[in-house]
Amino acid sequence: MTSTTIDDDTEASSPGWDAISARVDQLYPGQEPKHFGTLISHMLGGPDPLDGISAWRRTDPVPHWHFVTYGLSELYAKESDDPEVSGYGFELTFRLAMEQGEVAGDPNAEPPAWALNFLQNLARYVFQSDNVFRDGHWMTANGPIALGRATQICSMGFVTDPELAEPLATPNGSVEFLQVVGLTVEEERAAKQWRTRSLLEVLLPHMPLWVTDLGRASLLANPAVKQQVDEGLRRDRSASGVLFTDVLGLKQVKRLLRKPITQVTVGARQVDELVTLLPLRLPFGRPLRVAGHEWQLVLEPAGADGNNAVAWPGEGDHVVVMRWTDATVQQLAQTLPPHQGSYVMPLLPQVEWVVEKTTIKDSAGKVVDVIG
Repeated sequence: MTSTTIDDDTEASSPGWDAISARVDQLYPGQEPKHFGTLISHMLGGPDPLDGISAWRRTDPVPHWHFVTYGLSELYAKESDDPEVSGYGFELTFRLAMEQGEVAGDPNAEPPAWALNFLQNLARYVFQSDNVFRDGHWMTANGPIALGRATQICSMGFVTDPELAEPLATPNGSVEFLQVVGLTVEEERAAKQWRTRSLLEVLLPHMPLWVTDLGRASLLANPAVKQQVDEGLRRDRSASGVLFTDVLGLKQVKRLLRKPITQVTVGARQVDELVTLLPLRLPFGRPLRVAGHEWQLVLEPAGADGNNAVAWPGEGDHVVVMRWTDATVQQLAQTLPPHQGSYVMPLLPQVEWVVEKTTIKDSAGKVVDVIG
């Protein structure tokens, strides 16, 4: 991305863009943001899904950059069918603590380039999968979120930006501002076992405005924070109803003189997440949706007949629904290993689980770990 200045002609033809800028400018009167645009916009075939990212300098409550994206909503003409919602209905924001060498008041200070790539990659995931983020979602980054940095921040939660909480009405429909919050792996586990939103509320006094600090350790090392999280989990169980994954395959495999089986392909890392969440949801009447790039697997409690069932979609649909008994959930949680291989559970013989290795990469694409 390149640093740019938006001219008046562009602004005049971009009502969605104008509305976003006007809203954020209210937070930073008189400050010209650092803006980074693409050479070729996505609608003209450019490789980056976002047409731009702006960053404002902030000194309180801690010095940080406040990033806002342009491109997940409709910036120019209205193209989607829903008049009430602009594009995907949200833009991302990201608050990143400044490094020691950055000066919040220096007008020439530049935000780190990795943060721009990070936001482009999140938007790319949305564009490619059509899986939208919402307040209370979480997602793993499969490695450190920042290139070339030794950091424990390897996951993220999503929450309404606390200073942009009111949905924005634009000529193209409503837009929400969804803030990305960097989490450690330990905090991610707590988020998916409990509630992401509740976890973030517990963390908020220790990370004001949910500013992401690459240098911090897990806040669960604080005994008071850990106690609040443990009490919340015992009280509420899990409210994480969606598991996002890069690896999810579903297909029916025919067998000679026997009924076909459903083959589910997942990554080893997702097995750990799946067997953690299932016992916290289905036995309590709560479904779990596993969302991949192409397919979605919806796991629900067994129906009134108390039997396991698999429902395949009609042509053109890519959502498979499975209904499981509590005993099946417990068996899967106890016996499906996060290791490469093929597995069939005795209580669920009509489903074969194919587990693939998960490669953990840094922001440069270098493999730093392998799971399974």
